[in-house]
Amino acid sequence: MKIFIILISLLTFCTNQEKFQNGDIIFQTSLSSQSQAIQLATKSKYSHMGIIYLVNEKYFVYEAVQPVKLTPLDEWIARGENGHYVVKRLKNFDPLTGDVMKKMKAVGNKYLGKNYDLYFEWTDAKIYCSELVWKIYKRGAGIEIGALQKLSEFDLTNPIVKNKLKERYGDDLPVNEIVISPAAMFNADKLFTVFSN
Repeated sequence: MKIFIILISLLTFCTNQEKFQNGDIIFQTSLSSQSQAIQLATKSKYSHMGIIYLVNEKYFVYEAVQPVKLTPLDEWIARGENGHYVVKRLKNFDPLTGDVMKKMKAVGNKYLGKNYDLYFEWTDAKIYCSELVWKIYKRGAGIEIGALQKLSEFDLTNPIVKNKLKERYGDDLPVNEIVISPAAMFNADKLFTVFSN
């Protein structure tokens, strides 16, 4: 059944890929061990994201996993839950000229190969998925997508969330840590949906 779903997703991808552009933002539900905790804490279906780049006529997702890397789009889609994904784009796409996109890619390249940030710290030493995309847009194009929040603003009451936080932080939860979540970016009013399967 999973193979069938992946095949359908790939066929859908092939017929819709011409709709994608450099700088589009793609979301999925990750199958990682932290995905459910992220979904519960942020009250969102989506727990992973990246930015789409067209490289040599092929689509890739620049993403923060372990380590930060460029992943072929079809592989990225297949890694998500049931091959489901959503692609969003700036409502006013005009600012993303060739020069701006070059700057965005240059900003992103500084993170290439860096370790994934399991602690969601707002530093550049390590980086997590939504932080990568947010910083590429902010530092490369001067555009903030989604509101930054403190960790304490999320719903940390669910036992699954509590257990994951305890596993990561012990008794030293950094409640004032600034974070950007996939949910905040997914719901940003600056974006519109290009494609959803």
